[in-house]
Amino acid sequence: MDFEINMRKELKIFFTALMFYTRFPVPKSTGFSNENLNRATKYFPLIGYIVGGLGALVFFAANQFLSVQISIIASLCLMILATGAFHEDALADFCDGFGGGYGVENILKIMKDSHIGTYGTVGLILLLFSKFALLTEVDVKTIPILIIVGHVVSRVNTVILIFSSSYVRDSYGSKSKPVGEKHKNVDLVVALFIGLVPLFLLPLYCIPVILLVLSAIFLYFRYYIHKKIGGYTGDVLGALQQFSEVGIYVSFFLAQYLYAFISS
Repeated sequence: MDFEINMRKELKIFFTALMFYTRFPVPKSTGFSNENLNRATKYFPLIGYIVGGLGALVFFAANQFLSVQISIIASLCLMILATGAFHEDALADFCDGFGGGYGVENILKIMKDSHIGTYGTVGLILLLFSKFALLTEVDVKTIPILIIVGHVVSRVNTVILIFSSSYVRDSYGSKSKPVGEKHKNVDLVVALFIGLVPLFLLPLYCIPVILLVLSAIFLYFRYYIHKKIGGYTGDVLGALQQFSEVGIYVSFFLAQYLYAFISS
């Protein structure tokens, strides 16, 4: 009986994550509670499996009839639609706020603005172009795997940031977005386990390089946002996920280059 109750509770927590971070429908019985939203943090990487898995499937299906380039574009578009451009919107707000803002209040005020500015536009263009350019250079058979790895493992950094930083409250007028906060330490362990497993889909020599690059991105990013605003917001988390995803693609190439150099 207790097992059944716990399973229902975990399903509600998972559906809460699915409801807020994707456009997929969830049962009406999911409802909402701040506790479930905070505990949904542990399922961030699991959302990556769903979104990345969809992207990988779309790429594989499209590539049966279309070129690699068009298949990658189709994959990127479907993944953006699946999340409602949730993370891309966050990245644009982050670039506008941190690129053009001065002081905590001004940065948060700019991120609250629903209009996209020059920094946000340039940031989005560079981000999407980087993803497209990097994926086109990957062996066709590896692209679906790398898409999944990128979406899952990148979300680990956001969970670690939540557990190692503080949420910047709305006292400065920050945009109201669903943001999971630190809850139980076991949630962090679950997220790390779920989020790091896909690394083993790649050659083993890639793993230490990817972890090193992701650690560097996280440490500098955390230092930067603490210096600027003293913590994180929903936009900050979304931007970190996007930077980390591109970092995974870059580190994959770096690992391959180093391996080829050492082997020669």
